[in-house]
Amino acid sequence: MSRVGNKVINLVNGVKVTVNENNHVVVEGPKGKLEYTFNPNMKIEVEGAEVKVVRPNDTKEMKTVHGTTRALLHNMVVGVSEGFQKAMHIEGVGYKAALQGNVLVVSAGYSHVVNMPLPEHVTVEMQSPTDFIIHGIDKQVVGEYAAEIRAIRKPEPYKGKGIRYKDEVVRRKEGKKAK
Repeated sequence: MSRVGNKVINLVNGVKVTVNENNHVVVEGPKGKLEYTFNPNMKIEVEGAEVKVVRPNDTKEMKTVHGTTRALLHNMVVGVSEGFQKAMHIEGVGYKAALQGNVLVVSAGYSHVVNMPLPEHVTVEMQSPTDFIIHGIDKQVVGEYAAEIRAIRKPEPYKGKGIRYKDEVVRRKEGKKAK
């Protein structure tokens, strides 16, 4: 049995879930609106302030799709009610980021700056030139944008320079020894 798939999703006040034909789900809340088309074999039931996902049979494929469907639907409900965020930190001499309109400008030791346009429904809150938080209602978009920023200059293990998540631990290595 899928333990994740069998959990009931509780709706918070102000969140409305609508299931259309072909399992096209629309979730609306105070922070925005998300839409997704799920596997047509899954049955999504909205009963009052609860949403339940029911699978048609117990084949291995249906069990995996069952848990995934419930997790994606739960992330949509959390996204439109609370939102998601990723905190980032830049470490290194001269490494910094700035928000210019709808573009995050990152200076990470290259001969040029790297422009990262913000995706739709994503905002960046600058706390300092080296610390910022990415906010959004779609967990996948927020995580992917944070990963793209991190990929500009991944943290290196010798000096620790680079762009990392705030809670990421970089294992440091010892350099060469002079004799």
